[in-house]
Amino acid sequence: MIVLLGVVVVILGFATRRNPVLVVGVAGIVTGLLGMLSPWEVLAAFGRSFADSRSVTVFVIVLPVIGLLERYGLREQARRLIGRLAGLSAGRFLTVYLLARQVTAAFGLNNIAGPAQTVRPLVAPMAEAAAERSTGAPLPERLREKVRSYAASADNVGLFFGEDCFIAIGSILLITGFVNSTYHQNLEPTQLALWAIPVAVCALLVHGARLLLLDRQLQRDMALAAAEHDLPRPKETNK
Repeated sequence: MIVLLGVVVVILGFATRRNPVLVVGVAGIVTGLLGMLSPWEVLAAFGRSFADSRSVTVFVIVLPVIGLLERYGLREQARRLIGRLAGLSAGRFLTVYLLARQVTAAFGLNNIAGPAQTVRPLVAPMAEAAAERSTGAPLPERLREKVRSYAASADNVGLFFGEDCFIAIGSILLITGFVNSTYHQNLEPTQLALWAIPVAVCALLVHGARLLLLDRQLQRDMALAAAEHDLPRPKETNK
């Protein structure tokens, strides 16, 4: 049980807001040494883990591409496009994106969207533009960050609850393999995927409602900001 002290290192590292990569690396080294592995064996374990999970480093290719697109005006074009769509507010736009993200994840298309691929360069700027168009005034920095956080949450919730509806996803295969080998059951991936569908629907309804309430929150916060700083009040929208 002493090897579980590596978990304590992770908890303390995150609680003290240390660098996540450093925390995980130190926790892995501590766990290996407490498990009576030599330094060379610990290093070999890190190398094997990196080789088995090398798809995680795909972001090294994605980020330069996104950077070039942003340099040549991708965010500005996204904002300009969404600003032309009358009646589309930030909450409605993010609700549609949440549904699309969940449906595509349910069919195993996890990597067609994400924080780096779509949220930062497209979804967040479009949501900001929709919020500014519906409120009729530029967003303060605090509300701009709030809209961005809701955009990231739409992607995260959609992926998290949508991917389990796909029978070939890693989490489903991990659960079925563990249950069948440990408890000698005959659990099929299809069974878990079917049970994940009502959970995904509930997640869509709950978080979709939160996204739709975002418009009302923005209207209230903009009115308060206008009252505090003597700015033009945002225009009212029909709800």
